[in-house]
Amino acid sequence: MTTPPPSGAPIRVLIADDQEMVRTGFRFFLDAQPDITVVAEAADGEEAVALARRERPDVCLLDIRMPRLDGLEATRLLAGPEVADPMRVVVVTTFDLDEYVYGALRGGACGFLLKDSGPTLLAEAVRAAAAGDSLVSPSITVRLLKHVTAPQAGPAAVVPAAKPGSLTEPLTDRELDVVRLVALGRTNAEIAAELYVSLSTVKTHLSSVQLKLAARNRVEIAAWAWQHGHAQPGV
Repeated sequence: MTTPPPSGAPIRVLIADDQEMVRTGFRFFLDAQPDITVVAEAADGEEAVALARRERPDVCLLDIRMPRLDGLEATRLLAGPEVADPMRVVVVTTFDLDEYVYGALRGGACGFLLKDSGPTLLAEAVRAAAAGDSLVSPSITVRLLKHVTAPQAGPAAVVPAAKPGSLTEPLTDRELDVVRLVALGRTNAEIAAELYVSLSTVKTHLSSVQLKLAARNRVEIAAWAWQHGHAQPGV
């Protein structure tokens, strides 16, 4: 996984979208942030993959529907399970379709955002991805994660991070508390406040959970929690 940017260094971002106006708007807003800088733009998926491999940005923002190579395939090539040094990819799209969400997350994306989510959430998604967290657009988070527990979810559902019995060792009670709050969409800061622990303690628990579940990112931790009955308040 791409190493997080050094403390104080701006987050380097690649933007890939076939609409020049969208790229210009994203660049204008992100470059205005003191901690973010746009280092590359691409108008299609093939160009995005080539630029990302050359520039090694901290975060790649990929549209789904692009010529030559769509965003889902580009995500798989940059962040998929078979990639030796995966990058952090946030898929940004107009299309709120379950199949796209599942495809993006299975392909290794650590975030999924709708273009109408607004510029503030866009910057938050970039920062979350750069920090190793995940952000899924709030309008689809609960629907997505509840769907993975439904019998009709079928092959399109998010692949669980770990199956029952595949844990390297059981999660502790405190780790389960953290997992439950992740599944409910809480940020690390919110988890720390709710559990009365430090932010560094939350991050330590999450690192341990990822190892035990063989989860690639925060989204897979949340999916595991929903699939195994650990996502209800108070559970």
